[in-house]
Amino acid sequence: MRKITYKEALREALREEMRRDPTVFLLGEDIGRYWGGAFKVTKGLVEEFGDERVRDTPISESAIIGAAVGAAITGTRPVAEIMFGDLTALAMDQIANQAAKIHYMFGGQVKVPLVIRTPFGAGVNIAAHHSQSLEAWFMHVPGLYVAVPSTPYDAKGLLKTAIRGSNPVFFCEHKLLYPMEGAVPEDEYTVPFGVADVKRKGSDVTIVATLYMVHEALSVAKGLEAEGISVEVVDPRTLAPLDKHTIISSVKKTGRLVVVSEDCKTAGVSAEIAATVAEEAIDYLDAPIKRVAEPDTPIPFSPPLEQYVIPNEKSIIKAVREIA
Repeated sequence: MRKITYKEALREALREEMRRDPTVFLLGEDIGRYWGGAFKVTKGLVEEFGDERVRDTPISESAIIGAAVGAAITGTRPVAEIMFGDLTALAMDQIANQAAKIHYMFGGQVKVPLVIRTPFGAGVNIAAHHSQSLEAWFMHVPGLYVAVPSTPYDAKGLLKTAIRGSNPVFFCEHKLLYPMEGAVPEDEYTVPFGVADVKRKGSDVTIVATLYMVHEALSVAKGLEAEGISVEVVDPRTLAPLDKHTIISSVKKTGRLVVVSEDCKTAGVSAEIAATVAEEAIDYLDAPIKRVAEPDTPIPFSPPLEQYVIPNEKSIIKAVREIA
């Protein structure tokens, strides 16, 4: 099977869905003719689809999402790009109070087929305003779907599912994943929401990880195999809906759980997954649940300090060894 980058997989999904459905259009800052997006995901699409369907917007996140919500409820399928995930804070009313609630507030008479794409994550030395991982914010909002693809295959398949759906989807991408290559079939496919993927089977410890941390977990699993520790790596792929069944089934098999996510530890993604297992599978645990996440601090600009706060192989191995 051919290999393409995460960025190319996203671009393919956008191109294919825009060809399939003329109501799909893109909007965001610098996504069009002169730039192709901050991370070049939309590069080249304006030449094929024109300025009406690949729309450059003013530098106003509230305007981008507000316009996208209005377009969605009146019959189109907008895919809005927010240049950095941190900047969704400038559009929280439009996301959390409008897009997520309109279907409910109007008794199901109105649908909001909207996708919001945005990059999260640290590791590229761009400081506290452009390096956060805020997935848990949106996981907390009823009415929003939250996707967290970790591979090119999942990125393409989940994005196509998001665009075709009838619900608002918050689509999280990680900056360090954009250049990563992976196998992606040329044939048509989609990836369903709410179905986790066991990226590696194991018998001693379950690691549930998201986005870039999936690859850190896989590297840890490979290394610990030489020590006789068999690690199973589960990638939720979506946080809302969350595939509790696959996670709990894995924990029932291994008896141990480490949850790895790049957001802050307090009230984060790892906290929700840990609480779910504690509520529904505590009798199967042979050791305490371990969480590996960022400390509750802004992301430093200093490269050494930035690397210090980001979860890594060393911190994941420490957690596994403490319970294995």
